[in-house]
Amino acid sequence: MAWMYVFLAAVVEVFWVLGLRYSETWWEWLGTIIFIVISFYLIIKACERLPSGTVYALFTGMGASAIVVIDFFIGDAAFDGLKVLFIAMILIGVIGIKLTTPEEEAADGAQTFRAGSSD
Repeated sequence: MAWMYVFLAAVVEVFWVLGLRYSETWWEWLGTIIFIVISFYLIIKACERLPSGTVYALFTGMGASAIVVIDFFIGDAAFDGLKVLFIAMILIGVIGIKLTTPEEEAADGAQTFRAGSSD
């Protein structure tokens, strides 16, 4: 379930980043703030079971890649082969981190971390 939290946080990140760019009215800004809060709540939930460095790397990598792709299609960003290559490298890194961080081991590490930090 922790991996789903990371994925959902990245999806929600896309909405609040677009909100930061395009919001003009108070209710659009309110929606952006709500998406930010939801996104960070999901990150916090994921960090309960996974290492926070892993969560943050995946969250930012997936979100940044999605925003760049959206800018290719909707925005005014120029489509460039090098950008596509670098996005692919980010996605390969995200997949690699996911494959090398089993949730069960991460949960044990997170519990040890919490126990050690309460001293």
